[in-house]
Amino acid sequence: MRRICILNKISPSGLDVFDRSQYQITDNCDNPTAILVRSASMHEMELPKSLLAVSRAGAGVNNIPIDECTKRGIVVFNTPGANANAVKELVLCGLLMSARKVYPGMEWAQTLKGKGAEVPALVEKGKSQFVGPELAGKILGVVGLGAIGIEVANTARHLGVEVYGYDPYLSVDRAWGISRAIHHADNLKEIYGKCDFITLHVPCNAETKGMINNQSISQMKHGVRLLNFARGELVVNEDLLAGLEEKQIRCYVTDFPSEELLGCPGVLALPHLGASTPESEENCATMAAMELVDYLENGNIQNSVNLPSVSMPRSGDMRITLIHRNVPSMLTQIATLISDSGINIENLTNKSRKEYAYTMVDVAGGVTESDIEKLRQIEGMVRVTVYH
Repeated sequence: MRRICILNKISPSGLDVFDRSQYQITDNCDNPTAILVRSASMHEMELPKSLLAVSRAGAGVNNIPIDECTKRGIVVFNTPGANANAVKELVLCGLLMSARKVYPGMEWAQTLKGKGAEVPALVEKGKSQFVGPELAGKILGVVGLGAIGIEVANTARHLGVEVYGYDPYLSVDRAWGISRAIHHADNLKEIYGKCDFITLHVPCNAETKGMINNQSISQMKHGVRLLNFARGELVVNEDLLAGLEEKQIRCYVTDFPSEELLGCPGVLALPHLGASTPESEENCATMAAMELVDYLENGNIQNSVNLPSVSMPRSGDMRITLIHRNVPSMLTQIATLISDSGINIENLTNKSRKEYAYTMVDVAGGVTESDIEKLRQIEGMVRVTVYH
C-alpha cells in the first residue's frame, strides 16, 4: 500500500485520482511514499527515506527544498498551466484597474453615503479625479512566456493592445502557442523602453530576484504601469516606491502585499488571489495527483522541476528506473550489470538535466534483490526503483 501524505487541504477531485485499494491518503508523514502539497513549507521537514516524490499543486516550488530532494533521488513535480487561466483573468483585471482608477473611484463613491439626493450631482462633479486612459492603442510588455505569460499575451491583443513578449528561455512547445500577432522582443531594454504596461511572469531565482530596481526602472517609459502576479521578490520595493514618488511608475499592481507597500499611493495590492478559483484548485490538484500516480506506478516523469521529463511505454516483465549523476560511462555500467546477470533488456531510455540524469530500463525475466543492490553500488547512483 502506497502512502500519500497531504500537507494542505487538497481538492477532492485530486484525491479521487488515487485508487484507494492501492493508496492510503493521510496527513501523517511517517514513511510516506509521496507528498502532495500546496503552500506548506517543507524546508524544516526531515525527508524520510521512503519518500519517492513530491508533487506541488501549483506552479511555484519555493516552499520545497529542491536541492536536497534531488540529492536524495526524490522527484519534485509541479503543475504548470493548471492555474494559467485563473491568473490570466486576474492580470487582465489588473490591467484595467491600473489604467482606469477603478478601485480609488469605488472607495471615493462610498464616502458619499448619507448625502441623499445630492449623490448624483456629487458623482458628476467628482468623477474627473479618476480619469484614466483606455487600453486600446497602448503597448503591453509580457516578461516571461510560460503558460501564464502566453495566455496573457494572446488575450490582451483582443483588447486592442499591441503586445511585446520577452523570454530568453522560450521552449519550442511554448512557442507554438504564441499568436503570430505578438512581437518578439530581443531584450528587456526593448520592453522597458517601448511599453506603457509591463507584466511579470517569470520564476524567482538568482537571475530574476530584484530584477525590477532603480536601474531597470530608469530604463522604463515615463508613467509606466507595472503588474506583478509572479513573485514579490522580483521587485525591490524601496526602488519601486521611489519610482512611484517620481511618477516614473504611474501604478503598481501586485498580488504580493508587504508592509512597506500597504497604504502607498499608486500601489494596488491584492491578497495573492491569482490562483484562488475553485476551477484552478481542482485543475492543480488533479494534475499533481496524476503526475504522482504515473511516476509511482510506471516511473514516468512529466513536469518535474529537478529531473528531466522521461516516459516510455511498458514492455518486458519488469521496469527498473535509476536516478544518477550525469557522468560518463554510467549507461554502459548499467547495461553491463544487467546483461551480466543474464537479463535481457527489452527497452531503454535516458535523459539528463544538468548534473543529474534519469534512466528507464524494461527487462525480460526476473531481477533479484542482489542484481538491484549491484546497481545501487555504482558510483554516482542516487536511487534505483523497481516496478513490477
